Amino acid sequence: MLEASALFSYYGKSPIIQDVDFRVEAGSFTSILGRNGVGKTTLLRTIMGLTDAITGALRFEGADLARMPTHRRGRLGIGYIPQGREIIPRFTVRENIVMGTYARADGKRSIPEFIFELFPILRDFLGRRGGDLSGGQQQQLAIARALAMGPRVLLLDEPTEGIQPNIVRQIEDVILKLNREMGITVILVEQNVGFARRASDQFILLDKGRIALTGTGEKLTNEVADEYLTF
Repeated sequence: MLEASALFSYYGKSPIIQDVDFRVEAGSFTSILGRNGVGKTTLLRTIMGLTDAITGALRFEGADLARMPTHRRGRLGIGYIPQGREIIPRFTVRENIVMGTYARADGKRSIPEFIFELFPILRDFLGRRGGDLSGGQQQQLAIARALAMGPRVLLLDEPTEGIQPNIVRQIEDVILKLNREMGITVILVEQNVGFARRASDQFILLDKGRIALTGTGEKLTNEVADEYLTF
């Protein structure tokens, strides 16, 4: 579904992602892990076309993403929930979610009902400004905005970072439901090794912009975590 070969990605003239190869199958769950600053966020931004330049191959179901603008990647069904959520604080909850529909290939602007089944609190807060929500509620809103576009792939960058513990498990359960029950392919940047191990079909460990290790979820052992994730 999504594959990269000899992929380099740059900010300015500096290669952040270096000689990366991977393949993500449709309907799978992939976790991207590594210490801070090793290129995890940059890899997601590369998939979305948000770095300065790339070399190598990057394809989505055979389509060449390398020179495709970000909005066209969205129209193909690639949804992105960035670190920090980046909702529009002065827009209402409804307006933030509707923003996601503008990436839909079918042109529909209605909010899918299943979003409120996943996040009931958002229905109650439709008229409230996004900036007035708690951190956990804003994260739910950011996921809802991405779901409104009808994605086939979701890229999530540390979706539980800085969120109150009682909301963390709820968000994790929603991510699993999207993948296992709704068939949405998930690519997750995560620091929570336990969740990554439990959820992932495969993991990719980055170190200094390169892939240090890959494997199935059950191979993400405590020993691997100690070697590549501790400081």
